[in-house]
Amino acid sequence: MTEMNENPLDLLPEVLLAASAVLGLLLGSWLPRARQWCVGLLAVLACVAGIVAASVAAAEPATTAFGEAFTVDPVTSTSRIVVLAGTLLVLAVSFGPLRGDPRESEFYVLLQLAALGALMMAGAQDLLLLASAYLLASIPSYTLAGFRKDGPGTEAALKFYVIGALLGVLLLTGITVLYAAGRGTGYPMLGDAFRDAPEALLATGAIGLLAGVLFKAGGVPAHFWVPDAVQGSSPPVAALLTTIPKIGALAALFRLGEAVFAESTLPWAALVSVLAAASMTLGNLGAFFQQDVKRLLAYSTISQVGYLLMPVAVAGRSDLAQQALLYYLAAYTVTNLGAFAVVCALPRAQSLEDYRGLARERPLLAASLVVCLLGLVGTPPTAVFLGKLEAFSAVFDGGYAWLAALAAANTVASLFYYLRWIVPAVSRGGGSSSVAAAIEGDRTARVVAYAAAAVSVGLGLAAGPVLDALAA
Repeated sequence: MTEMNENPLDLLPEVLLAASAVLGLLLGSWLPRARQWCVGLLAVLACVAGIVAASVAAAEPATTAFGEAFTVDPVTSTSRIVVLAGTLLVLAVSFGPLRGDPRESEFYVLLQLAALGALMMAGAQDLLLLASAYLLASIPSYTLAGFRKDGPGTEAALKFYVIGALLGVLLLTGITVLYAAGRGTGYPMLGDAFRDAPEALLATGAIGLLAGVLFKAGGVPAHFWVPDAVQGSSPPVAALLTTIPKIGALAALFRLGEAVFAESTLPWAALVSVLAAASMTLGNLGAFFQQDVKRLLAYSTISQVGYLLMPVAVAGRSDLAQQALLYYLAAYTVTNLGAFAVVCALPRAQSLEDYRGLARERPLLAASLVVCLLGLVGTPPTAVFLGKLEAFSAVFDGGYAWLAALAAANTVASLFYYLRWIVPAVSRGGGSSSVAAAIEGDRTARVVAYAAAAVSVGLGLAAGPVLDALAA
């Protein structure tokens, strides 16, 4: 019998975030409206402390906690750092729009709880903990999607909730079937039991499990909510929905493929590779002729999930898969949040044409937008370029060369719709009133956009040391 390790310090980043959320909820009930920003400051301090704690834990040998239900390994440590850093950026772009809002503190608390759910998904090594983390990541997100209480926000929250509830039931059904097949919920136990388990039973359970986790990742076939939820929610919430939950979900899928299904009778790699191909292709097709910038980025994130699923497909089959996924997650997070920071800096610019003349009014903001959009394509020397290169290498090494070829073709095709946004932004035509308003717009969002673009390029230039650290 495994000795129960109940040391809370093994989950220090998660504990800090949870404590900050609870304390922030209490403070928000007593602080006057003009001082609700203190709850946001507390959230920032919790994220910074969590990053420090995760960095210290990353230097230690891998360990498990609470009876092997939660694991602290390179996947968990990297996911912690990326999730908390991404949460910091979302907090930064939220301060301006939320200043003086009657529910300002509630927003910060819900944001922390959603990030906490992503952290728990990344480190979960038990199906029951995975289900609990799924709910923790989902329920605050539903509320955030409809936080503005307007028509589009209410519609976004309703669609988001209905699809999430349906796929959550499928997730629990899949876990029940897998429990019946493996007589347990812990990943090590299931990995041994599934070697001889009936393939039909495994397939049924795995499909239900995939449906739920792919909902959090925003991948095909659980992607229908993404465009409507992103378009209807506020820009900071849209930035959250397209980034933070994906990190936890993709880390969870990687761990499932490596520890549970790698040696089972189920063709896990083939199944995930098909989903990766469908996500990148359908995401690109949906983005081609979009006019709304948030909806375009929503379809873009669906296609990015397809690329991120490539190393997940070869988990346990290629030694390059883990470092490829972790590096790509970090690269995608900072680049995608940089693009959304530009959207947050121009809240009245909703269509591509509204960005015409941005380079004349705000040249540095336009440069940041160009860097982030070309980064999402995978243009050197940005970090996503190296992330895609690592993902291509992993699937080649894992025996799925056709998936790398399809991903390369989709990468070239994606340049079309990103250029539809870049061209008006850098053109010399007369700027719209939305662009002109950027001069008096959210200064913090502009700073976040500049910083994210710089980090995207810097992470690409420093890819060698970062990849070496991830490999070690």
